[in-house]
Amino acid sequence: MFPTLAVLRTSVTDFDPTLPGRAKHGDEQAFIKIVEFYYPRCLRFARNMLGSEQDAEEAVQDTFVRVHDSFPRFREDARFDPWLFRILANRCRTLMARNRRHRSVIEYGDVPQTATAEHEIGADWAEEVRVVLDTLPAEQREAFLLRHVEDLSYEDISAMTGAGLSALRMRVKRACDALRARLTDGSKDDRRIG
Repeated sequence: MFPTLAVLRTSVTDFDPTLPGRAKHGDEQAFIKIVEFYYPRCLRFARNMLGSEQDAEEAVQDTFVRVHDSFPRFREDARFDPWLFRILANRCRTLMARNRRHRSVIEYGDVPQTATAEHEIGADWAEEVRVVLDTLPAEQREAFLLRHVEDLSYEDISAMTGAGLSALRMRVKRACDALRARLTDGSKDDRRIG
C-alpha cells in the first residue's frame, strides 16, 4: 500500500455482518447502521473519483437509495462491500460521463501543477496525490482507489467491476507507476510510492 495514502483512509471499525441480511428483510434500523458505517468510505471514494464534493455527495446519496431499493436482489451469501462499491462505482462513472458532456461549463479551481520538495507528508501531500489521481484514466483511478485506499481484494474488485484479475493488477500497476512518476518528477525529496 502507498504509505502516504494513510491520510486518505480512515480507520475501519467492526462491521456487523448480519446487517445486510437484516436490511434485506426490511429492518430499517439495520439499513441506517449500514449507511452510518459506509457513508464516510463511500464519500471518500466518490470524492477521489469525481474530484467534486457536490458530485461525490450526489453519487453517494443516490448509491444508498439504489442499495435500499435493490436489497431484494442482494444475495445474503455474497460479500456486501463489493456489491455496495459496484453500485457506487457505476454511479460515479455515470456522473463522470455527464461531466464530460458538460465540460465546457465546468469551472476548475486552482490545481497545483507539480509536487514541490517543501511540502511535508500530510494534507499537502494527500492533495498532491489527489491531483495526480485526477489525471489517471478512470479505470486505473478506480482500481487504484479500491485496492489501495478502500483495501478491497483483487477478487472483490473483480466481482464488482467484471474485470479479470490480471487486468486489474495491470491497472493498479499502471496507476502506481504514473503516480510515482508524476509525484517524483522534478522533486528532489525521497518519498516513496508503492
